[in-house]
Amino acid sequence: MDPDPQDDESEVADRRTLPLVQLIPNLVTLLGLCAGLTAIRYALAGSWQTAAVLIVLAAVIDGMDGLLARKLNAASHFGAELDSLSDFVCFGVAPGVIVYAFVLQDWPGLGWLLVLVYVLCACLRLARFNVNRNAPPPPGRVHFVGVPAPAGAMLGLLPVYLSLAGWVDMRDFPVLAGLYVGLVGLLMISRLPTPSPKGWRVPRNRAALVLVGVAVYAGALVSQPWVVLVLSDLAYLAVLAWGSWRDRRRLA
Repeated sequence: MDPDPQDDESEVADRRTLPLVQLIPNLVTLLGLCAGLTAIRYALAGSWQTAAVLIVLAAVIDGMDGLLARKLNAASHFGAELDSLSDFVCFGVAPGVIVYAFVLQDWPGLGWLLVLVYVLCACLRLARFNVNRNAPPPPGRVHFVGVPAPAGAMLGLLPVYLSLAGWVDMRDFPVLAGLYVGLVGLLMISRLPTPSPKGWRVPRNRAALVLVGVAVYAGALVSQPWVVLVLSDLAYLAVLAWGSWRDRRRLA
């Protein structure tokens, strides 16, 4: 029996169209990219608080687009590449510009060089992630290799957070701030095992407690954002140091 021409036309039409729901993750990614680009604009205008908040917003959005892509069955190679380019701007270029404009303008030579180290390391970190994206992880591995780009951005902005929290004005210590930012860049391309939420498990009888803890953290972040971000960065650095010490001890 000859194939129905109408069926062929329907298949061609299906290939030429795309369900609107599959565009939602990419639209969310573009929203995050807009947040990162706008953070650069506010940094150049001297609006440090707004610039820092926009990077945090971009990090939240970055966690949403991948989740939406999986839930909506809308993952695509195009979306993955778009997400990577957005991450480079939001967590590589934008934090570098913010830190340089806020802390390092009075140390333009080596200060800019260290910012370049951070930005280039963010680029290399994302390129390495893209290459290994489809490779199966080694058995039993539930951690990232190196600091992820969003976490690197949060760490890189610590000198800004410290100043906005009123703890230490890092503009008085540009050399220390520049060296720290360069070190964060190296952490991103390191082989250091870092925590991955994919491996976290919550006992059922403690799920409510975890939800309360997340709500308290969110409330504190809204009421005292800079203090909470400073403490979060310090806690993350402590976890990295503990993980590195544990692995060295295990291999000894």
